[in-house]
Amino acid sequence: MEFWHLKIRQMHYIDSSLLTIDKVREIVFEGKKLGLSEEATSKIERCRTYLDDKMASHDGAIYGINTGFGSLYNIKISTENLTKLQENLMKSHACGTGDEVPHEIVKIMLLLKIQSLSYGHSGVQLVTVLRLIDFYNNDILPVVYTQGSLGASGDLSPLAHLCLPLINEGEVYYDGFRQPAHKVLEKLNLAPITLKSKEGLALLNGTQFMSAYGVYNLIQADKLSQLANIVAAVSLEGFDGRKEPFNELIHLVRPHKGQLSTAQHMLELLEDSEIIAQAKKHVQDPYSFRCIPQVHGASKDVIDHVKKVFTTEINSVTDNPNIFVGEDEIISGGNFHGQPLAMALDYLGIALSELGSISERRTYQLISGLRELPAFLVSNPGLNSGFMIPQYTAASIASQNKQLATPASIDSIVSSNGQEDHVSMGANAATKTLKIVENLERILAIELFNASQAIEFRRPLKSSDFIEMFVKTYREDVPLVTEDRILHYDIEKSIHFLKSFQVEA
Repeated sequence: MEFWHLKIRQMHYIDSSLLTIDKVREIVFEGKKLGLSEEATSKIERCRTYLDDKMASHDGAIYGINTGFGSLYNIKISTENLTKLQENLMKSHACGTGDEVPHEIVKIMLLLKIQSLSYGHSGVQLVTVLRLIDFYNNDILPVVYTQGSLGASGDLSPLAHLCLPLINEGEVYYDGFRQPAHKVLEKLNLAPITLKSKEGLALLNGTQFMSAYGVYNLIQADKLSQLANIVAAVSLEGFDGRKEPFNELIHLVRPHKGQLSTAQHMLELLEDSEIIAQAKKHVQDPYSFRCIPQVHGASKDVIDHVKKVFTTEINSVTDNPNIFVGEDEIISGGNFHGQPLAMALDYLGIALSELGSISERRTYQLISGLRELPAFLVSNPGLNSGFMIPQYTAASIASQNKQLATPASIDSIVSSNGQEDHVSMGANAATKTLKIVENLERILAIELFNASQAIEFRRPLKSSDFIEMFVKTYREDVPLVTEDRILHYDIEKSIHFLKSFQVEA
């Protein structure tokens, strides 16, 4: 998604007001540029001035400011080497490998790092934050790798790669090409930043890799949660299901918020449907249809919970040590530890995996030759295999999601010679949850492929106005299957359809 080419609508000024998940979506995906508010500018400058004064008057060791890092905390660094110390930190910690982080997520990482530094507890120079804003506004997107963070001393390696271009190192994407950072900065007449005491640590400490993945996953999860209801409604109509399980009375006596809203959404989707209104021969539907409010609703509640965790995180200071100017304190702590995020991401992965699991079950029911539907949803089964194998594909992906849903946060491996003896593995939770998100989209696309075929066997009866519109729009991309053809292309078109279909935020 090349969102950075969208028309710029307005500025967003970084300040202390609450940054929500929806606000991040609006800033990034609607192409807003960033600026610093007077409030943020003042806080950054005040903190930096305090730190400079403290360094001039204080001879003792302050962790990360005039000492080594991690297990090297007891090694004092001379004043003349403080810039070198920070630059060495940036270079030595850039040890990422694996796949490149998607550009959308790199963009969010930049926004969140700027936000965290703006609170005035990190000791960075104003020019450093402004340069990160230059990167964001000019779509200078550093090359960052998915592997390398333990999610505990902050996302050290990914953030090192994110911030290397500040000192003329590393690589970036600019104008659609991967290039050495120094060439792009020279082209744009942007001089490298001379890092002062603590700056490298402030840039590398923090949870912005995990947080950016979490925010992106949540944006996608919101959409997929709604699409899961819509696709399930098409399946229900194709299966000639009943609407009684969505009656409000059932859900008011077990009033989980997600369950209530899902049941209401299903009734809205089915309103005035001729198919749902016709007399039924069966008194109950299988759980994958009857329990849509309970299962989809539980996942929706998880999404809402995880949103709260990440909203707190992206409005926080997560580097170390933290500087408190008013209290005249520089305190070393552990706000970089990703445990809240790791556990929340694992929870989100489980919730999204379950949406895929129940979706695949509905697909299975549709091809089973029940409810006067032909086996495998083709008029001449036997000669035609019809929709036999798309269910295999959905089952394979659903199974992979269950494997990916194994929590990362239950693991910890000692690092830094025992100094960092418990880590969150939140970065692994973040990247695997994105894979679950992508897989869920594919499972729902396959269910829609099947459901849109099944509903045609209910003609001449019509579904609701919305479902008829939805299926008609889908049919512009994916025609009815009348005889066997290569279904891979139909599945890919189905995925693209869901990706491009707009739902209410």
